[in-house]
Amino acid sequence: MVSEKLVVLNDEGLHMRPAGALAKAAASFKGCDITVIYNGKRTNAKSVMAVMTAGINCGAQIELECNGENEQQVLDTLAEMFRNSFK
Repeated sequence: MVSEKLVVLNDEGLHMRPAGALAKAAASFKGCDITVIYNGKRTNAKSVMAVMTAGINCGAQIELECNGENEQQVLDTLAEMFRNSFK
């Protein structure tokens, strides 16, 4: 298992578009469980609805946790999405 703390840079937080982009990218990594941890709550990053309902706003610090196949590569790929504001 690997994890990294990240800050949400999107003005609107993880609303529909970035939540959808995260879930789509996460779902493409079949052999890896991906979790977003925010305010002590663990959310499945592969579920767009779960990510959206987590209430993650701009400036929030989250922890992205990856466990499974190619976990470091998965973490690096998804962390880069956060750093680039999902653009």
